[in-house]
Amino acid sequence: MDKPQAARDIITAALPHVPFDGWTMRALNKGAVDAGYSKTDVIRVFPGGAMQALDTFLALSDKAMEAALAQYHLDSMKIRERITLAVRLRIELHEGHPEALRRAVSVLMLPPYLPRAMKSIYRTVDSIWHAIGDKSTDFNFYSKRATLAAVYLATLHFWMNDHSAGHQASWAFLDRRIEDVMKIEKFKYNLFKKIA
Repeated sequence: MDKPQAARDIITAALPHVPFDGWTMRALNKGAVDAGYSKTDVIRVFPGGAMQALDTFLALSDKAMEAALAQYHLDSMKIRERITLAVRLRIELHEGHPEALRRAVSVLMLPPYLPRAMKSIYRTVDSIWHAIGDKSTDFNFYSKRATLAAVYLATLHFWMNDHSAGHQASWAFLDRRIEDVMKIEKFKYNLFKKIA
């Protein structure tokens, strides 16, 4: 059995069950059967249980975002345009199963899973920065990721509660958050320039 492929198949088939059963072995077992696997296969693929499957779901979403982003001519875009596009692509991956995402966020916000949540958000923003060509290794490496995490999480929360056509309100919200960041960065640049 190709475990990575089986993981993708089972998670994809389980997503319609997650709104009703949550991120549980019950949902995964149903997904496995729907995808042509057995319940035993679920244990083989996800020995860490439902939380491992949730981690895998989010990691696969990051990879899908990277693949989607690679279809664009990023070199012709400004950095803010690249970031906006990457965040939007990452969130739009959940367009077909928003309730499964909402369930994932609800679980990860529980105290026992906060370290897992932090690791997941770091992986997402790190993959975004790498995918858009960032090569920083100094203090900016960390500050960029912290700033993007705040923007991404705020936009994701807005999106999950947005009922506007095509989520246009969410993308306007994202644009405003990026604009706020750019203003802060410009202020910092001018300040350090004066000090220097």
